[in-house]
Amino acid sequence: MNVLFLCTGNSCRSILAEATFNALAPAGMWAMSAGSQPAGYVHPRSLALLAREGFATEGLYSKSWSDLPRVPDLIVTVCGSAAGETCPVVLGKVPRTHWGVDDPAKATGSDAEIDAAFAHAYRVLRARIEAFLALPGDLARRDPAAFQTAVDRIGELSA
Repeated sequence: MNVLFLCTGNSCRSILAEATFNALAPAGMWAMSAGSQPAGYVHPRSLALLAREGFATEGLYSKSWSDLPRVPDLIVTVCGSAAGETCPVVLGKVPRTHWGVDDPAKATGSDAEIDAAFAHAYRVLRARIEAFLALPGDLARRDPAAFQTAVDRIGELSA
C-alpha cells in the first residue's frame, strides 16, 4: 500500500508523517508526502525532531503533488484548522481521509513553546500512524467501506 500524506506546504506535518510511516511500516507499505503549494524546504525543526527520534531524514524534501513517483492507494490530508487553513482538494477515485493537525510552523512564542508544537504534531501523527498500521493488512481490499470507516476514525485520535 502506498500512502500519500498531503498538506499545503509540505515542510512540516506531511514530512513528519512520511518519515514516521516509512520507519514504522512493514515491508510492502510505503509513504510519500507532498503539498499543493510546496514551501520549497523542509522546516529545520521537523528534521531535528525526526533525527532525535532516530528516523532517517536523507532524501526528504518539499515537493508538489504533481511530482509524485507513484499513484497512492490512500490520500491522507493533514491540514489543520488553525488560521483558516484550507486543505488541498484532490480529484480522482483514490480513497482519502483527513487527519487534521495544526501547523507547528505557525507556532509562536519561545523556542520551547515552538518545539512543543512540533512535538505535539509528531505525537498525534505517530499515534494515528501506529493505529493505521495495526489495521488488518487486507482490510482495504476485503472491505473498502470498513477500511474507510477505520481510517476516518483514526483521524479523530489525539496524542
